Amino acid sequence: MTQANLPSSVNDIQQVAVIGAGTMGRGIAISFANAGIKVTLLDLNEDVRAQAMSYIEGIYAGMVKRERITQAQADERLACFSLSGDYADIADVQLAIEAVYENIDLKKTIFKQLDETLNANAILATNTSYLDVDAIAAATSRPEQVLGLHFFSPAHIMKLLEIVRGEKTAPAVLQLAEDLGQHIGKVAVVAGNCHGFIGNRMLEPYVFQARRLLLEGALPAQVDSALQNFGMAMGPFRMYDVVGIDLEWRSRQLSGVQLPEGSPEELNVRVDNQLCEQERFGQKSGKGYYRYEKGSREAIVDESVEALIVETSEKAGFTRRDISDEEILDRCILALVNEGAKILEEGIARNSADIDKVYLNGYGFPKERGGPMAYADECGLSDILARTQALTDKFGEACAPAPLLKKLAESGGKFSDIAN
Repeated sequence: MTQANLPSSVNDIQQVAVIGAGTMGRGIAISFANAGIKVTLLDLNEDVRAQAMSYIEGIYAGMVKRERITQAQADERLACFSLSGDYADIADVQLAIEAVYENIDLKKTIFKQLDETLNANAILATNTSYLDVDAIAAATSRPEQVLGLHFFSPAHIMKLLEIVRGEKTAPAVLQLAEDLGQHIGKVAVVAGNCHGFIGNRMLEPYVFQARRLLLEGALPAQVDSALQNFGMAMGPFRMYDVVGIDLEWRSRQLSGVQLPEGSPEELNVRVDNQLCEQERFGQKSGKGYYRYEKGSREAIVDESVEALIVETSEKAGFTRRDISDEEILDRCILALVNEGAKILEEGIARNSADIDKVYLNGYGFPKERGGPMAYADECGLSDILARTQALTDKFGEACAPAPLLKKLAESGGKFSDIAN
């Protein structure tokens, strides 16, 4: 296979296939149709395919009703869609994007099928939000044509697109993906292949600290309020209610991996696990960390959840204490900055501006602060280091400052000085 046979420009992408017609697949398909690119939604479940088309028609009907597009434009976009339950129907596409749930064995099976069925020039992409792109690419005979295209939900609204380069992804494929991302109206950021890439890798220590704060003495409304007052679009617990508390819970179940009893990671998800066992999945079920009146998205404090948190933390041996908003901010925001420093140092991000783009466009970081890395640069890295070291002294090595943060703080440098 020579790169000369691959699509060479956005204009060569005439037909896209999206594998999986669930929420993510539908949103991704709409993104391409909105740009006038024909798209086939492939799903083996006929009912899911029908539900997907009904959903898509409803999206465009709503846009016409709100006068965002004309009926003629809606009809033009709807004409871009086709549905299928047979891989043979997508053999001639130039790009296939897999958008099923986060199970690596399932994704490998799909990629093997795509590799065997699609023309030799087709590019294969996975919408995984944290799985190993190289492991998925290894299921094919064309790893140089495999990459990650991580859309954010809802995919037809959210601007961010993380483009994940595999170890063997051809530079021409990566460049085409960047151009295509821009063509369909996304803010495209290239990331290296690691668990969680840029956005979700940084999110892990952020939500780890938020959950830990609940065990130590805070409650969801206080944590969310402190971070929203800082400027975040929503706090972590409101965020979980919006995206669904059950997503991580189901992922943990599917993985079959048991977190060691009493480990920091296991302690931190005890509240989530209990909420999910009570079918408190978030807004979609009308109750999660908060409760919601029918038809409303307003988060209402639920005393039964607060009681559950207190009981869980006391049973785990924590002595609850008063926690200040300042501590909440330092533990959560500095966790973002510190992980961003590690990502920059490892070359997972090209520069600090790309990390900021991810957090501004995908995670609701306040625009007026410029992103987590720009915020740190503005504060001064010597100040960030001192605050991070103070947290390490008090709460242990989980907060330990990244080597790059230390190096730049001691030399008077900034994250914006680093380019990979």
